[in-house]
Amino acid sequence: MQSAKELNFQFVTNQSGEKTAVLLPLAEFEQIMEDLDDLAKIAERRDEKTISQTDLIAELKSDGLV
Repeated sequence: MQSAKELNFQFVTNQSGEKTAVLLPLAEFEQIMEDLDDLAKIAERRDEKTISQTDLIAELKSDGLV
């Protein structure tokens, strides 16, 4: 995830010089949207029960996935 200082953005201003919008390259916008989606998924799963790596591997093996 990029910091705000690393983004290549420009401000759009009105006639009074007030900032009204931001322009940024499409690739940077898409990366921000992907990062937001990832963060939302993490937040949704915050309260899920966790299991140990050993238990996970055993479960994957029993399901024939490893």
